[in-house]
Amino acid sequence: MTKLTVAVAQTYPKLGNIQHNLDCHLETMDDVAAQGGQLVVFPELSLTGYYVRDLVAELACKPTPQDPIFGPLLERSAQHQMEAVIGFIEEDGRGRFFISAAYLSRGDVLHVHRKVYLPTYTMFDDGRFFASGDAVRAFDTPYGRFGLLICEDYWHMSLPYVLWQDGADVMIFINASPGRGTGSEERTASTRWVEMVSRAYGGLFTDYIINCNRVGYEDGIGFGGGSNIIDPEGEIALRGPDFEEALLFHTIDLNQLRRTRSRLPLLRDERPDLMTRELNRLMQQHGPNGR
Repeated sequence: MTKLTVAVAQTYPKLGNIQHNLDCHLETMDDVAAQGGQLVVFPELSLTGYYVRDLVAELACKPTPQDPIFGPLLERSAQHQMEAVIGFIEEDGRGRFFISAAYLSRGDVLHVHRKVYLPTYTMFDDGRFFASGDAVRAFDTPYGRFGLLICEDYWHMSLPYVLWQDGADVMIFINASPGRGTGSEERTASTRWVEMVSRAYGGLFTDYIINCNRVGYEDGIGFGGGSNIIDPEGEIALRGPDFEEALLFHTIDLNQLRRTRSRLPLLRDERPDLMTRELNRLMQQHGPNGR
């Protein structure tokens, strides 16, 4: 399949009300299917809201058909023969909780990513309530090989780089990113930064980047929206509005990956062996943090 119609669901989850948010997910999936969408991407913690704090254990679920939350999502994915990315709180078998994202494909869970980097600074408090993921992997879908990261993960370029080398041609970034800062433009500084970073990854890795951010307010914090899709040449294919709920559609042409890489062979010429050797040298000299 050479074309993929993506729906970016720039939603406003209701904090702590998982049943309400599940109903909204199911309605959105119906809407996306009716409009010909093949993949719908929801933002970080789309089933729960972001500032969950002491509600973590109460709101956790497991990405299985038997789970009362994921069961209906998997059924709807199978019904519409569609793909979906869902943000949720995951509980493992030992009572640890993770900020996670699941990639559903036609009734199956193809991949679950656990947020690796947990921001615990300024307005962020992830590290107090969640365990950190310890792996990043690309995965196969009916539309090619994808990668999936959550918010702070893609501010550390090592993770997108690993996905790129692991074969990801489409990277999906989901966020709960507050709108912060001002400038000479009408858009917030944080929205411009996220777009700049997405464009850099698209151009440097000659990949498609799908970035979905939420909107709405929690504890006086406004989430910025401004979702985007970036093509393999780093150009903006889709830009969502700031601070407003929206369901945005764009059809990506997967043949563009080949066209761009034939003119700009960055993937062909990359040297992961050199990168690995030099990182090992730094760790030997300076310790595990490489500094």
